Amino acid sequence: MFYNKRKWRVIRDYCIGWTLSFIFLAIVRGMGTIEQGSLKFDFNSSIKIVFTLGPIMGLLSGITQVWMEEKIFKRIPILRFLALRLVYATIFLLLLMLVSFAIYRFYFGTGFDMMSFLFQKGSFAVYFYVLSVDLLINIIRQFNLMIGSGNLSKLLMGKFYHPREETRIFMILDLKSSTQLAEKLGHKVYSSLIQDCFNDLGVVVEDGAEIYQYVGDEAVLTWNLSKVMEDNFLKAFFRFKHQLDQRGEYYQTKYGVNPFFKAGIHVGKVMVTEIGKYKKEIAYHGDTINTAARIQGQCNNLGAELLISESLKNLIKSNHYQLDNVGSILLRGKQKKVNIYSVSE
Repeated sequence: MFYNKRKWRVIRDYCIGWTLSFIFLAIVRGMGTIEQGSLKFDFNSSIKIVFTLGPIMGLLSGITQVWMEEKIFKRIPILRFLALRLVYATIFLLLLMLVSFAIYRFYFGTGFDMMSFLFQKGSFAVYFYVLSVDLLINIIRQFNLMIGSGNLSKLLMGKFYHPREETRIFMILDLKSSTQLAEKLGHKVYSSLIQDCFNDLGVVVEDGAEIYQYVGDEAVLTWNLSKVMEDNFLKAFFRFKHQLDQRGEYYQTKYGVNPFFKAGIHVGKVMVTEIGKYKKEIAYHGDTINTAARIQGQCNNLGAELLISESLKNLIKSNHYQLDNVGSILLRGKQKKVNIYSVSE
């Protein structure tokens, strides 16, 4: 399994989460409390174990989480996924107990045999704590996936409590001939098709894309301009296109169609803010998104799969793609014409 920056961030977060949870346990058990069992851990001894066991637990848990998200998560509901993850945690707890015994012997030596070490008085409370932490970390992970990677920390810190301005790139992706496909397949099968397509859209995170919204058969992707590397926003579109092409046999077998998406991209200033009282969301407001949508709406008229504005074209420094000027067009709702380019590989 190829590990990119996103996957390593997940593993890093798990290492930090498990290390912090063990630090908390060390503080509770090692300061002002007396162990019930024969093993006596003072705070300093506990810290040695924490900074050895925490990263090991986090590394293995993070790798397992990445694997399960890629191979299992999209096929089963979240509750069943968490239950499966809990079964894994129970099995992993057994391994953790053995690793803990090895670490304790390495640091302190012990006259205890393994069974005496593992079943000390109070041990089951620790094991219950480990299972609870594993469940909590995974609930947080699922919540983070629902609101968008990285947005949970922003919400907690109140970063967008007050509107702030950002310069961003927006891509509007739309399924071509969606009305005809919905009539042909029926709403139930068509919904399954959209689900599969947007699962495959996950490949765009390799190019730094943030999946902002799913709106019917449309998806809205965004990049912070200050963090964009070269032409990642173009790479993302063609990466998604190739992903659908590679799975063409699957789509033909299951749906009898090969889904094809068209897109429009624009760059500009937007306001970003936290909205909602009972359902929190980070929202972007501004003409940039509307313009990207209007540009995408010209794809059928111009016979193009990908259209971009001239302001975005001027930011492209690489020569990996062919850019053709298709003219200045008066977009719906705009007072001035916008110069548009088609993009092809």
